[in-house]
Amino acid sequence: MSTCTTASRDLDEPLAGTAATARTWLLLEQPGPWGAKALTSSHLDPALGRALEAAAEGTGVRIALIRRPGRHADCGTPAVRQVYVAHTVPGNVWLHSATTSEPERLLDLDFAALGRGDSHTFDSVLQGRPHTGDPLALVCTNGKRDRCCALLGRPLAAELSASGVGGVWEVTHLGGHRFSPTLLVLPFGYAYGRAQAPHVKEVLRGVREGRIVVDGCRGSSAWERPAQAAELAVRTAVREYAADALTVVRTDGAAPRWEVVVGHVDGRLWRVVVAQGASLPPRPESCGSALGSPARMDVVAVQELHLADAAGPVRC
Repeated sequence: MSTCTTASRDLDEPLAGTAATARTWLLLEQPGPWGAKALTSSHLDPALGRALEAAAEGTGVRIALIRRPGRHADCGTPAVRQVYVAHTVPGNVWLHSATTSEPERLLDLDFAALGRGDSHTFDSVLQGRPHTGDPLALVCTNGKRDRCCALLGRPLAAELSASGVGGVWEVTHLGGHRFSPTLLVLPFGYAYGRAQAPHVKEVLRGVREGRIVVDGCRGSSAWERPAQAAELAVRTAVREYAADALTVVRTDGAAPRWEVVVGHVDGRLWRVVVAQGASLPPRPESCGSALGSPARMDVVAVQELHLADAAGPVRC
């Protein structure tokens, strides 16, 4: 049976520049079935889900539901739920965790502060603390969004969990169904596509060492899509894999062409030209959808800058 992932893989659609965008991720444990819009179509109170969506809008915070890998029979609501929040912007990357028996307490969070990278509200409201365990490996398994996420994501999550990999959770939606199995790794916030267990283990090993694996990487959620592609292009060009080494200094332009300046902690700068193209021939972006030509981020040039070239205002 042909699926959106089969078409994307057979046509060798590039992964870079396709990650979901979020400076901060807020994750709430919610076992049981998930609907296509999980915050309002799961066993979470839909009124709470709508209120959380409204609170996060425009703040840079993206909320997702998570559950442990395995069978998802309707076993009722857990007494205590796991909650995580992670900020992914280089220079201020962190991951905090908490537990709560009252998920409505999340409405007391200052979402604007979380989006700016300030964890104090999470720690004070939920008694959160810096996470000291394994990095989080979040595998999209929401089959109500796209069947590929369930058909390919759930076996991957189960295999990772069964092999003893810590920090593995199923997550509601990461975008890019056609790249399933899709994966987000926190705290650094890099997303991966067409993930397989051995590769995920290498990615997680890299995270523990403060290193980014660029193979199969869709980009960092901290940046918009052109900047995601630009940052990965610089990493590849100069073989810089340290997680905290690069940041996006500014992005100029608009579709279909951008100039992105990527900076290194040692002061070096690169100008990256990114052009928006159309993926051809047409293919389904989701299973059952009409054929389309999804946008792709093509890196046209990577040029190291000297100080005179880099003059001008800096906009993050």
